[in-house]
Amino acid sequence: MNGVFILDKPETFTSFDAVAVMRHLLGERKIGHTGTLDPMATGVLPLLLGKGTRAIPFLEERSKTYRAEFLLGKRTDTLDRTGQFLQEDEKSVPEEALREAMQTFEGEILQVPPMYSAIRKNGVRLYDLARQGVEVERSARPVTIYRLKLLKYDEKTRSGAFELTCSKGTYVRTLIDDIGKKSGCCGGVMVNLRRLAAAGFSIDMATPLLEAKAMEKEKLLKKVLPIEALFREYPKVIVSKAQAKRFLNGGWLDPKRFGEQKFPKDTPLRIKSPEGQFLGLGEWQEDALRVLKIFMDQEELK
Repeated sequence: MNGVFILDKPETFTSFDAVAVMRHLLGERKIGHTGTLDPMATGVLPLLLGKGTRAIPFLEERSKTYRAEFLLGKRTDTLDRTGQFLQEDEKSVPEEALREAMQTFEGEILQVPPMYSAIRKNGVRLYDLARQGVEVERSARPVTIYRLKLLKYDEKTRSGAFELTCSKGTYVRTLIDDIGKKSGCCGGVMVNLRRLAAAGFSIDMATPLLEAKAMEKEKLLKKVLPIEALFREYPKVIVSKAQAKRFLNGGWLDPKRFGEQKFPKDTPLRIKSPEGQFLGLGEWQEDALRVLKIFMDQEELK
């Protein structure tokens, strides 16, 4: 089975747990995903099935959108509500101060990953060190906050919610803590996190895990989208059957054979057969179209 299934991951499940359940439900052993969600986080988790896993490198760099609920003036070791209490203060944080602080985090910023993260230090996961009570120095990493919008805020409780669109590698927990410090208090904790969009798919396209478990398999399989859906924003090029065979063998294609088709040269292209089959992605190089990734086998070509 090849394609993509858009899952709405529930709280408490790890991304690995969710994949394991869907392997059983779909009857497909080869399943990958485009970005881990913490157990307490919910929302969009695109699952790549079969040959769809070949698309993962193209999707990991895409932005993600989240809705995060937060509480300022309090800190835990994990920077979220599941952690051990560390610190609390009574400092007021006016909404104006919060908005001003948030503005400083828009665009490209440097962010220090939290100790409770899957990043490795000398071959050891940071969260394993953290559980042993060990804290090590972490290098700041560049991330990009494309959009950061305050949705609600209660000055009395110092609690609120914001929506953000960010790059790969952004830790929302760390962002909340940093915003809290910038606002004038000791920091903040993440109370809830919901991923609203990832890999170009939004939450309204996702199937909740419990709903998937209750579905008949035939109905569930209808939820599987074709691999091409991952790249629907790329222009398409229709090639002849001979060119299709050449492409699937990894050969370069001569654009003079594309007839009157016109397409940009600064973006990947969807390569399709005369029968409409999605062969893979190509890109321009030295006045020829070369293979970026193949998503079909020769014997599948009609």
